[in-house]
This record gives sequence, C-alpha cells and structure tokens, in this order.
Amino acid sequence: MLLEGSCHCGAVRFRVVSPHPYPFNRCYCSICRKTAGGGGYAINLSGDADTLVVHGAEHTSIYQAEIDGLTSPGERHFCSRCASALWVFDPRWPELVHPFASAIDSDLPRPPERVHLMLENKPDWVEIESREQDRCFAGYPDESIAEWHARLGLEEG
Repeated sequence: MLLEGSCHCGAVRFRVVSPHPYPFNRCYCSICRKTAGGGGYAINLSGDADTLVVHGAEHTSIYQAEIDGLTSPGERHFCSRCASALWVFDPRWPELVHPFASAIDSDLPRPPERVHLMLENKPDWVEIESREQDRCFAGYPDESIAEWHARLGLEEG
C-alpha cells in the first residue's frame, strides 16, 4: 500500500510503500509517548526504506534518544517547523522505515486486533483501551510487525 504523509504545517510531505499498513502497534514507551504520543502512546507502521520519497527534507530534523546513558541509533525524523513526528529509521534494519500513523494522510485499514507494548512505561493517567482480542506486553512482543500481518493474512504486495 502506498502511504502518503505530511507534517502539520505542510513543509514536509512523504510517501513510502508499506506491505504492512495496519496501525495495530500502540507503543507506550517514554520515547514514543513523549515525542509523538498525545494519547499516551504512538503507533508505528512499517515501510520499505528504499521507497521513501521526501519533499521538504530540508525542514526535517532528527532526534536520537538516550537509553541507559547511550545514544540510540534510531533516528526519529520530525518537522523542524511544526515539530510533527514523521518516521523512525534505524540503521540496524536499513531496509525498514517506520512512519508514525499520526503523520499518514492516506486512509489506513482498521486492525482486527491491536498490540499494546511497553506497558511497563505507561503512566497511571493513560487508560489502555483494550478489546478482548488485543494483546498486552510489559515490554516488546516476540512478534514483529511483518509477522503480525502474516499471521492474520494481512500482508500486501
């Protein structure tokens, strides 16, 4: 599926092909929550990094979080004008890019189930809106974004 996204002010627009377009992963880690998660979590999608096309790249900045005193290799791209979170790229997985669902302008399919992850970092004020079929994890689940889509027969392309 072709995903088209943008920042709030319109200075940055991008598109990327995603065989895994369902916005099912709700991450409650402090990094996602504080950089992109107004509801207490952020939703990351998965795309093919080779297909990422960015217009207005000169308006992007990168944030790399510190985790346990070390700089994360994960590059969180955001608009330097309006601060919209756009995507994450991690050189450990150079074939992937992870756009934030909140930056996607394309209609996304509704997931049949959701995964709530990194719940050990969730603040008390955040309520988990979990459905019966949803899965909850204190940390990271064993199943990747691609594996989740494959298990449910939702892969595209």
